[in-house]
Amino acid sequence: MTTERGASRIAVVGAGVMGANITAMALGYGADVLLTDNDPDVLGTARTRITQHLRHAGLLGALPADRKPGTLRTATEFDTGGPFDAVVEAVTELTEVKSKVLREISARVAPGTPVITNTSGIPVDELAEDVDRPEDLIGTHFMNPTYLIRMVEVVRGAHTGEATLARVTALMTALGRMPIVVGDAPGFVTSRLLHPMINDAARVVGEGTATVEAVDSLMEGCLGHPTGPLRTADLIGIDNLVDSLAALYERTGDEGCKPCELLLEKVREGALGRKSGRGFYDYGKALS
Repeated sequence: MTTERGASRIAVVGAGVMGANITAMALGYGADVLLTDNDPDVLGTARTRITQHLRHAGLLGALPADRKPGTLRTATEFDTGGPFDAVVEAVTELTEVKSKVLREISARVAPGTPVITNTSGIPVDELAEDVDRPEDLIGTHFMNPTYLIRMVEVVRGAHTGEATLARVTALMTALGRMPIVVGDAPGFVTSRLLHPMINDAARVVGEGTATVEAVDSLMEGCLGHPTGPLRTADLIGIDNLVDSLAALYERTGDEGCKPCELLLEKVREGALGRKSGRGFYDYGKALS
């Protein structure tokens, strides 16, 4: 349901790194956004991040000059407050957490409202078991930073309806994204290929074969990887990466997806990447 000025209305549930990224992208393309999180401190941090993201995107010319930014509203509880063009769930990458939140969203929104789970690899069909209307559920896998990376993986589950798919792909296009529709499977396409590769890169470092810098330099210079796998791990968040790998390992039995000891050690130390200020590289301070 568009507003009086013709803008899309979107709700984002979960104000962490990806929730703030998705919100900034939507605001920059003129959508009005309700951002919710049950932690007021997380919401406060998200507001700061969103302002920084919008400034960064503007400086890089990544936002349309002919659109007025949307309006942001925050709340500690998801309310109907709609109707919405879509509701995006962007909470922690744990099946039980996502299932609980999706169940609550599905019970509160009007039938026919697309309910989008933003996940790097949890199959949509698993989550569909816990919603009122599986035909309204669809997956997205936005990259980080969302407001700069235009391509987005759109995941159609076995129960996802044609109308939901059409509305979500149209919404992604309206928000300046390039949706690529894929089938439902653990890790989909991008995570199924990328995350085991990062795991192997960390394993090579842990075994003493090469330094972090050497691995990334070789992958960039010889194989054309834009940032190197370990710098990419820092951007993803090493805790998020470990959760994703564990989920892939559980569902596929692929030993290459079992998180290696160096990744687990980083998580135990709190060296989670850019967001904590250090991971495979030292960034000086945590992201605010």
